[in-house]
Amino acid sequence: MLVRQSMHRAGATALSHLLRQDPPESPAIPCACGHSARYKELRSKPVLTVVGPVEYQRPYYICSQCHHAPNPTDAALGVEHQEFSPGVRRMMAVVGSDAAFAVGREQLELLAGLPVSTKSVERQAEQIGAEIIRLEQAEIQRGPQLDLPIPLGPPIPVIYVEIDGTGVPVVRKETQDRIGKLEGQPAHTREVKLGCVFTSVGIDRENRPIRDEASTTYTGAIETAEEFARRIYREAYQRGWSRARIRVVLGDGAIWIWNIAADQFPGAILMVDFYHACEHLHKLSRLLFPNDEAARRGWATSAVDLLDKGEIELLVVLIRALVSERPELAEKLGVEAEYFERNAAKMRYPDFRAQGLFVGSGVIEAGCKTAVGSRLKQSGMFWAVQGANRIIALRCCRISGKFEDFWEQAHAAA
Repeated sequence: MLVRQSMHRAGATALSHLLRQDPPESPAIPCACGHSARYKELRSKPVLTVVGPVEYQRPYYICSQCHHAPNPTDAALGVEHQEFSPGVRRMMAVVGSDAAFAVGREQLELLAGLPVSTKSVERQAEQIGAEIIRLEQAEIQRGPQLDLPIPLGPPIPVIYVEIDGTGVPVVRKETQDRIGKLEGQPAHTREVKLGCVFTSVGIDRENRPIRDEASTTYTGAIETAEEFARRIYREAYQRGWSRARIRVVLGDGAIWIWNIAADQFPGAILMVDFYHACEHLHKLSRLLFPNDEAARRGWATSAVDLLDKGEIELLVVLIRALVSERPELAEKLGVEAEYFERNAAKMRYPDFRAQGLFVGSGVIEAGCKTAVGSRLKQSGMFWAVQGANRIIALRCCRISGKFEDFWEQAHAAA
């Protein structure tokens, strides 16, 4: 560690000399207001870099008209109005998106020898997340105007869009006038709407569909269904939706998901996650036979068998027939019968399997845990919506393998 510290100090000293500038030949440079900013003096700029603290001198200009002080050197180095170099900011984004900000601060100090505050990690991670959101929104706004570029490339055999929602704990002000899950209780969470897109190349020797390796990308936010619809539309079309031979939308049966599918992805195969539908039947069996495990298993097995065969109409008849036998459960039975009746066309699992398609939404459920839950649902965490969305954007960008592209784009823009 002592050797590393010594090497960092040597590197910081060399970097300070390398970045040091002499007085400029030209006494003025253009200002954004249209006038000229005149050279005043050489001023020092302290910056924390990946080799430690660096201080360098560069020309200082000021405009006599608008009093703005443009600094082309700071802008070229990516440190304008910043106390951290781009490399350190990138480190902060990574550790801040992976774990609690305090943990990220400890990691930077231990692994990189960089002394930063917890608040700095939070601020930098959220700033970069905000920049990712800004770029995303610029592209999303092009979608309704039909200004999306047509993605070029080879045809795609099968492309999937999976959609789900998961709650994130938020501060009290973010849940005002919102109804909680329990009657009479206020809400304590806000729903993150999360979507993923991935492709499939065919089936294996056992006729199971194969997901393309590293083909999954995620996008999501705490937002309305209408806003999310534009978001998932943009992600799907960027991934080649228009080039796919077979297009599939998978969800858990929530009405808002199918409204998005109908509006944004007309003509797609719509499918309710088989395992989510099974869970409906298992929950129902526990209500029907709370004290008889054998009867519970027998009923659930028969019901799941009908579901697996795609005989949804018979399953609905079976559930509705129980109303007269269990009047105390009539309302719940009616709700479940309506659920399967409403989604019958999306539960033809034999037909889907015959086409070599996935019938489960495990990819998006895993995304709810990895992209959202593992970072934003840790013990004691309560988020503001804006901060949560910034970290979600940053995590989705990284998990989707887009962070390098974003960083290059941001650096090129600077």
